[in-house]
Amino acid sequence: MKVAYILNTPNAANYKVGEMILPQLESGNHGVEVVGIFFFDDNTMLLQKGNPKGERLAKVAAENEMLLMMCDQCANTRGLASENPEGGYLPEGTVEGVAVGCFPDLYQALSGNMPDQVISL
Repeated sequence: MKVAYILNTPNAANYKVGEMILPQLESGNHGVEVVGIFFFDDNTMLLQKGNPKGERLAKVAAENEMLLMMCDQCANTRGLASENPEGGYLPEGTVEGVAVGCFPDLYQALSGNMPDQVISL
């Protein structure tokens, strides 16, 4: 089964992903294929360059072709994205492989690898 996580509650990235899901992904026993994680609010800070959990997650994401995307407005207000002159936002000061966007961008990014379930944490 394929799942995507939407992190919209406080501390979901640091605790639920960083302490529970990430170790399972690293050891290969999470039980499902995670195709993407979408970060809202302060959860975006996990993806800041140099964050140990974010760096580990970026490595797992790259190895498994997992989408890591931040809400554009959430990332911009936290200094993790800047406006692209051609439209939209670009990640800034983040771990490798992070995308920035809004729900239409998320849908587009996942369209080639659709989850069976979307889980909000």
